[in-house]
Amino acid sequence: MNCSDVLIIGAGPTGLVLALWLRRQGVKVRIIDKTPGPGTTSRALAVQARTLELYRQLDLTRAIVERGHHVPAVNLWVKGERAAHLPFNAIGEDLTPYPFLQIFPQDEHEQLLIERLALQGVEVERNTELLAFTDHGHLINARLRGPDGREEHCQAFYLAGCDGARSTVRKTLGTSFPGGTYQQVFYVADVQASGPSIDGQLHVDLDDADFLAVFPLAQSGRARLIGTVRDERAEHPENLRFEDVSQRAMRQLKVEVAQVNWFSTYKVHHRVAEQFRTGRVFLLGDAAHVHSPAGGQGMNTGIGDAINLAWKLAAVLSGKSAERLLETYATERMEFARRLVATTDRVFSFATADGPVAYLARTRLAPLLLPKIAAFDSAREFLFRTVSQITLNYRGMPLSAGGVGPVHGGDRLPWVRDGEHDNFDSLEYLGWQVHVYGVTSDALRDWCTAHQVPLRTFDWRPAHAAAGLARNAFYLLRPDTYVALAERSADPRVLERYFREREISPQSAAPSLKPR
Repeated sequence: MNCSDVLIIGAGPTGLVLALWLRRQGVKVRIIDKTPGPGTTSRALAVQARTLELYRQLDLTRAIVERGHHVPAVNLWVKGERAAHLPFNAIGEDLTPYPFLQIFPQDEHEQLLIERLALQGVEVERNTELLAFTDHGHLINARLRGPDGREEHCQAFYLAGCDGARSTVRKTLGTSFPGGTYQQVFYVADVQASGPSIDGQLHVDLDDADFLAVFPLAQSGRARLIGTVRDERAEHPENLRFEDVSQRAMRQLKVEVAQVNWFSTYKVHHRVAEQFRTGRVFLLGDAAHVHSPAGGQGMNTGIGDAINLAWKLAAVLSGKSAERLLETYATERMEFARRLVATTDRVFSFATADGPVAYLARTRLAPLLLPKIAAFDSAREFLFRTVSQITLNYRGMPLSAGGVGPVHGGDRLPWVRDGEHDNFDSLEYLGWQVHVYGVTSDALRDWCTAHQVPLRTFDWRPAHAAAGLARNAFYLLRPDTYVALAERSADPRVLERYFREREISPQSAAPSLKPR
């Protein structure tokens, strides 16, 4: 019987990231997938700024930035003319090290994760299917079918369902998946093309033609077209070819397609599972939530699920935390998933709705108002924070405490650049740590030393105040780099109480890992 600490079902980005983060913390994992190999086509393209920030923990960010393509701006087109230009750099340059939209297709993304996982000694078991599982309360017993058709039993302490929208894990649990399906049929085409909208930027047509977005890829002249089919052609999407979709939107965006590398169609759903955890079984990624592609949020949200769960599983498995820590996974991620589905639903409905009112709003009001709204710093910041996921927070939840000024427990730590260095450098460490901007007490230093919690102190700068950080306050950071506790005093008893009340040991789940 093949045993592991965590059995992961599904080797898409969510499952692969979960496996990587767990292995980095010394957790034994087994990851299976029923497909014969990683996908060669993909709908997911965008890697948001928050994902790039979190990826620094496993040194993935540099590779993605180097291999992918960063999009500096989005352009809105109406009636064949560019009606609005919104630069990302001007919006996010003071908010994150990555003030752009990074394009790195899911198939290439998966390949990078597979390579990194192999370096950790873990291979994805292909052509291997989950048939059934039983939660015995203290462990999971799963029945698998391997590539030779033989069945085997596998035991694990926990099971993670990362197996997509048609999740076997979710169906076996009997967890409902309420929501709906958009009437439009989507298509995605990987093409070689030319024209003014093949310029390395993102272009969106806001017209009465079928919705169309042009995403640039790293290779010159190569782009990904994502569009909708609304009329009678949508009745039999399985028979559609690229030649069958409307060329009107392409003409509006002045896209000249020279070659179609591949083409596929699909339906878009908006659903959130009623439970993300049942006993020792968890749902992550598309198995837990699916939504429209508006804003490029789907893959990033699944990756966020994986990172959120990984450090908690590692802490419990290593005896550094009581099992109730795992309850916070569903609490934190379900609320975000529900907000995200509601937000992307509104954006998608606006971009694709039919009728004269919707047409007027898209073609007249949006191009007129968006540039004016974007002229305001607060509006630009809100837009970028939302799309980039840096606005995601866990305020008011069990692991979040305290608040100093605008920064509260549960928030993402504000980013501050100081010359060639920034305060995110220390976030490559995968464990609890404390940040102080200014000076702190000897008592706090002694507590951190005694409990093996890295303490990073930064000379006070005006930029810290501008970012919302408080002078001489301390910020306890979780292993996933979110602020757990914001406290104005330098009293270590506040830290002691935080960990005692939550039955967590602040020592790293993997003591061999040292801060860089």
